[in-house]
Amino acid sequence: MLFRVDPAAPQPLGDQIAASVRRAIAEGAVAPGERLPAARLLADSLGVNVHTVLRGYQRLREEGLIELRRGRGAVVVDGRSSRDRAQLLVRVREFVDQARDLGLSEGEVLKLVRDGFGARS
Repeated sequence: MLFRVDPAAPQPLGDQIAASVRRAIAEGAVAPGERLPAARLLADSLGVNVHTVLRGYQRLREEGLIELRRGRGAVVVDGRSSRDRAQLLVRVREFVDQARDLGLSEGEVLKLVRDGFGARS
């Protein structure tokens, strides 16, 4: 799995790391049950602080994509739902980015989502 961060990008480095893992899970490049690199090892290879990697991993844990296990490190959650969830999260982030580019407020975006849930196809 390839991790890349851009220190010049406006997105925090921890979020960039989380985005790399999220996309890899969504694309099937990382399988359920697979271990992610140890935080210290990844931090050294990227030239970032270990806490930056841990922030990214914590975000993924909060999203339900990985488990942080003592002695085993970060492990992708078992089951197909992790891939489906990662794909949805990638699309949500793309949606939010597009809404920001269009100048929509958070309230306008939330209304779009609420309206989407209310719509029946």
